[in-house]
Amino acid sequence: MKSLICLFSFVLTTLNLPAGEEVKYQAGDITAHGYLALPKSASAENKVPGVVVVHEWWGHNAYARKRADMLADLGYAALAIDMYGEGKLAEHPKDAGGFAQEATAKLETMKVRFLGGMKFLQQQEAVNDKEIAAIGYCMGGKICLQMAAIKLPDLKGVASFHGALNVDFPAETKSLDAKVLVCHGNDDTFIPKEVVDAFKAKMKELGADFTFEGYDGAIHSFTNPDATELGKKNGIRVGYHKEADEKSWKALQVFLKKCFAA
Repeated sequence: MKSLICLFSFVLTTLNLPAGEEVKYQAGDITAHGYLALPKSASAENKVPGVVVVHEWWGHNAYARKRADMLADLGYAALAIDMYGEGKLAEHPKDAGGFAQEATAKLETMKVRFLGGMKFLQQQEAVNDKEIAAIGYCMGGKICLQMAAIKLPDLKGVASFHGALNVDFPAETKSLDAKVLVCHGNDDTFIPKEVVDAFKAKMKELGADFTFEGYDGAIHSFTNPDATELGKKNGIRVGYHKEADEKSWKALQVFLKKCFAA
């Protein structure tokens, strides 16, 4: 893990991205280890929109931090949150699945852990606390979509990258307040086509401000450069797809500008 962080720091220096800082905050019964990245221009006098970054099922790792720094480079305050507590990381799918189950099986637990990070971000003096969005990867994508489904206050938009789409919509949810972006690998075998179609139908039923981007040839975890090696190591069908990664990041930039247009 230390070697990964050293490599990550080198890459940030090479790309001249803003440097973030490790932070701790309380999220229900866990002490979360997050990562806060701010644009150099952000201040109490020049508040900027905030973006919550929700990690994959592996846990809050260097990849989530990289995305936070990339968002700061675009002018947003970004917090890579920790859904597991104490910065716990998994190296095997069995462990990742166990951590994910514990964090997401109950909606209230998922909400409290997400909200702990979101509130921490809103409390930063350089952040416009009324201009908040969230993005997530794999497990994190579903969490973001779930927060939109329960109409979490102050959430202007959510974006899911290769996220699960089997979201639970409360019976009382008749519309969505948050805008929604889904970036999906069309060859993702973890998310059946019927689930994708059902989610699209639900978005139409709710009259949601919804954008769907599907990428041919892309499978699960297509945005993560480490995914191909992780797939080979663990015998799971995940892999990086450079074109889909780049296209989805451009789609996110357009989406965030729309979310914060006012």
